[in-house]
Amino acid sequence: MQGSVENEKKFNRLIAIVSVVIPIVVAILFGVKLPNVEPLSFLPPIYAAINGLTAVLLLVAVWAIKNGNEKLHQNLMTTNIVLSLLFLVMYIAYHMTSDSTNYGGEGAIKYVYYFILITHIVLSIALIPLVLRTYAKAYLKKFEEHRALAKYTFPVWLYVAVTGVVVYLMISPYYAY
Repeated sequence: MQGSVENEKKFNRLIAIVSVVIPIVVAILFGVKLPNVEPLSFLPPIYAAINGLTAVLLLVAVWAIKNGNEKLHQNLMTTNIVLSLLFLVMYIAYHMTSDSTNYGGEGAIKYVYYFILITHIVLSIALIPLVLRTYAKAYLKKFEEHRALAKYTFPVWLYVAVTGVVVYLMISPYYAY
């Protein structure tokens, strides 16, 4: 029991550090432009597809656990974390090689776009500790706590994944390529 408490404290410290460092590093790198590098303009549809795949796999993972398939659930959730990291690397790489694209819609749709974009960004930052804590609870075999936290993590993660696709679809007509 004592080892489990110590492990959880270590996880919580690491999760807190990662949850602060990732958004700061992303914000810093967002402002860095690599000189003499060809823009990676092919990446947005790829990382939008990763968001879409993440949404589908989240739904399948919930189906798996509700049907008692713990191993499939675990594998799908681990895959979703890997996909999220892959998304993050591609997102940073794109923004380090390409200028940001302004949304060109007008009227009410512009407000809808910015609402979706802002909630997507804010919730993606909040999602970092949620996902890591939920995953850590399962890893530590604290399944009741895992389930209780997953009730919040799942809808937030699903929203972030789906709105990532929506943001891409709404802004893609305005990309320079």
